[in-house]
Amino acid sequence: MKDLIRQKIAISDEIASSLKKQLQLELHSSNSYLSMAAWCDIKGYTNSAGFFYKQSEEEREHMLKIYKYLIKMGVQPSVPASKEATLDFDSVRSAFEEALNTEIAVTESIHRIYSQCRMANDFATEEFMRWFVNEQMEEESTARDILALFDNFGSDATSLMLVDERIKEITA
Repeated sequence: MKDLIRQKIAISDEIASSLKKQLQLELHSSNSYLSMAAWCDIKGYTNSAGFFYKQSEEEREHMLKIYKYLIKMGVQPSVPASKEATLDFDSVRSAFEEALNTEIAVTESIHRIYSQCRMANDFATEEFMRWFVNEQMEEESTARDILALFDNFGSDATSLMLVDERIKEITA
């Protein structure tokens, strides 16, 4: 009986609500990356498409990680709805710029949750969120590295193919 009572108070309603909002953000990120992948595939940017397909899967895994954590903490999560993702991009570079903007938004949200946990002395959730803090540093760094390729190589057709080839190396 003690375990059931403890489980009910293991996470505050405010933090549970923030994590549920994060579920929606992760799902939207996954859908956005899937849209970017399709656009790149259609345009012939095979390695960029592969990168975005992989990112889409990772974002869904992040969503499931939070979903399962909520269950573990005795919170009934719901399957979040997602806004429609952008379907068209001006260029492959603009898709990567959108990816960086998406990662920055996710990072800001994770930092808010982390801070919220700290202020509430929710050490378990703070520790759980630490993984996401570290993951976001890597995600933003990768997006910035890819955008630097566009700056270094240029935007003519040959350069874009070189960038697409280099993406495979950066993300391997």
